[in-house]
Amino acid sequence: MTTTVLTDQVISKKPRKIHRALMKEEKPIPSYPPYKFYKWEFKTPVQWFNVFVLSAWHLLAVLAAFYIDSWTKPKVLLFYVILATLTGLGITGAAHRYFTHRSYKARLPLKIFLLFCFSIAGQNSLVEWVRDHRTHHKFSETDADPHNAKRGFFFSHVGWLMMKKHPDVIRKGRTVDISDLLDDPIIVFYQKYFNWFKIPLCFVIPTLVAHFYFDESWFNAIAGVCFVKYIISLNSTWCVNSAAHLFGNKPYDKKIYPSENLLVSLIAMGEGYHNYHHTFPWDYRTAEFGKMLNATALWIDFFEKIGLAYDLKSPSEELVRKVVENQGDGSHYKWGHEVPYDANENKKFVN
Repeated sequence: MTTTVLTDQVISKKPRKIHRALMKEEKPIPSYPPYKFYKWEFKTPVQWFNVFVLSAWHLLAVLAAFYIDSWTKPKVLLFYVILATLTGLGITGAAHRYFTHRSYKARLPLKIFLLFCFSIAGQNSLVEWVRDHRTHHKFSETDADPHNAKRGFFFSHVGWLMMKKHPDVIRKGRTVDISDLLDDPIIVFYQKYFNWFKIPLCFVIPTLVAHFYFDESWFNAIAGVCFVKYIISLNSTWCVNSAAHLFGNKPYDKKIYPSENLLVSLIAMGEGYHNYHHTFPWDYRTAEFGKMLNATALWIDFFEKIGLAYDLKSPSEELVRKVVENQGDGSHYKWGHEVPYDANENKKFVN
């Protein structure tokens, strides 16, 4: 296995030329007065259209889940499991671990497959996703963090999509380097025609497959694909920004908000080991123990075995031990001591 084991040495990269085809003209950074709605006051204005769309989409998804009978049909259920796996891999293995953190390298066929999976997920464009996530890591839990967990569970989960971005998110986001994407001709092409990939692969084609191949009614197919599956996948991703920043222990760095959350790891294909991930963001496993509740790491290991992925990065055991002993909360199974659940400092932000 060609895994790169990194120590505490700093790795430098040569600066890249920035491809200007995707660079939009920068607008002036907005300045907002405090926004009041009844007794509540917000840092930025509420986007009421987004509030309505997201609320309606969630409500319809909940209603649809009770009315469709797709879950009683084994073949249809298997179809949704495969679809959910590709969706999850598009976020965790593609946008997150590969395109954002470059924690492993992918040969061209795998790179195209990862873009295919990301399209199925149907989230923001890849360049926007990567820029926001790199900004989140660089300025975590500040006003420059797009989903700052200090503003509470709801904001970090979905509320940030219902409001105008804080000016610091825009200002600091412009300082984050995404030239590796903007200088990649494949990403330039993909970004330019993103909606032509996203809408067919996320909504249209899966709906047609459900109807024509699995004999689902139009109602079942549309409700299952466009509402139930889509909303579940979105909330699985959002739980990483909210629950994994507020609930759990901190064996690697007790001074940061991200925590180890097994439930989030289960529903988000291994993304819940968040205290570890924010401590070692370049580890392709996003966890010290890559196989446990970490389907994404298993997929990347598989891609490496068949020659499509290589240079998988992970820290040495000695580096992890040093970090645990110097920065952890004492809850590490091997190099720590037991810490009671009530010691979780982030509980006060969700009470």
